[in-house]
Amino acid sequence: MIQVLPSKKYAILILTAGMAALFVVMGIGRFAYTPILPLMVEATHLNNETAGYLASSNYFGYLVGALLAGKMAWKKGKAYYAYFHLILNIASTFLMGVVVNELIWHLLRFLSGVTSGIVFVLVSSIVIDYLVSAGHASWTGYLFGGVGLGIFSTGLLVPLLSISFDWAGIWIALGILSTILGLFTWKRLSEAPEKESIEIKNAENNLVQSKTKTILPWLCAAYGLEGIGYIISGTYLVAFAAEIPMLQSNPSLSWVLVGAAAAPSCVIWSGVASKIGNLAALQAAFFLQISGVLFPVIFFNGFGALVGSFLFGATFMGIVTLTMAEARNAAAGQSNNIIGGFTFIYSLGQMIGPIAAGLLISATAALSSSFYFAGAVLLTGMGCLGIAQGLQKNR
Repeated sequence: MIQVLPSKKYAILILTAGMAALFVVMGIGRFAYTPILPLMVEATHLNNETAGYLASSNYFGYLVGALLAGKMAWKKGKAYYAYFHLILNIASTFLMGVVVNELIWHLLRFLSGVTSGIVFVLVSSIVIDYLVSAGHASWTGYLFGGVGLGIFSTGLLVPLLSISFDWAGIWIALGILSTILGLFTWKRLSEAPEKESIEIKNAENNLVQSKTKTILPWLCAAYGLEGIGYIISGTYLVAFAAEIPMLQSNPSLSWVLVGAAAAPSCVIWSGVASKIGNLAALQAAFFLQISGVLFPVIFFNGFGALVGSFLFGATFMGIVTLTMAEARNAAAGQSNNIIGGFTFIYSLGQMIGPIAAGLLISATAALSSSFYFAGAVLLTGMGCLGIAQGLQKNR
């Protein structure tokens, strides 16, 4: 039982620890590869094709991690296993800068993906359950804001570190930062007290589960389609920006803008959802993301690329926040299973997206074709949300 600090203070402590953990496994372990990749291609034997395969190892690992997180019993408690996999994730970041071997890089990126998937699901479950038990469910947006803050920070840090360090030194420096944040997280993640958890779960089950569970298949389909659509833009955004004359000297500026927009987006979208509901907010976020994906190809200039980057960053983590909140409402008392299942579908979409985009780019010899495809996929996802919203209104 946790009685050392008042509930609100301890909820803040757990929330910030969760943010730090997601900053490490997602902002650094998962997404730092994007700004470091051009430096690795320039200095090592990697090329754009093999670098893409390396990214796929991480995506596949994330899929495996999400599946394991939702299915395993975690007998020693979710916090214990979250710490264990956080340590492995930090080690994989360090070793990326120590080893110069493509096969081992694949293994390290796979390990990073597995551990980031597990930590994301377990930490999200721990923190969301505690916030709900403490009466602060509206703070969930801050938790996922840790991912956006990590993306923004790495987008700024990598160019700054590249002044003094090569790609290997940057990985090691980020490993040191991950260690510091990991130490802050250590022993601060605790699951909600058992008695309180049971009372919350029973109340939630009686209140919302029978009312909203029918929307789950449509919400899950939309989330999977988001996985396909968002990852295409996330994968090729910087490469596409490099083709625009205004941004050729510094295409990574587009990625910094993604992070800057993503950092506060989860809190903002949570506020929007409190006014109009999760599903309506999700539809708005999907519409803005579709606009952001298509902006760079419709307006092939610096303005189009930067506006597109901003809209993409402002929505993709917001969609995660809103989907997790609505899914948890629809399956109250099963947060670990539902977060794990939805994250698995999302990561499956992330595997499909780059493959489909690669085939389109090969067939058309144009990066723009992948962005049009992503827009169409996201529009389909928006349609699924419309069906879910209709079902919810008719209950």
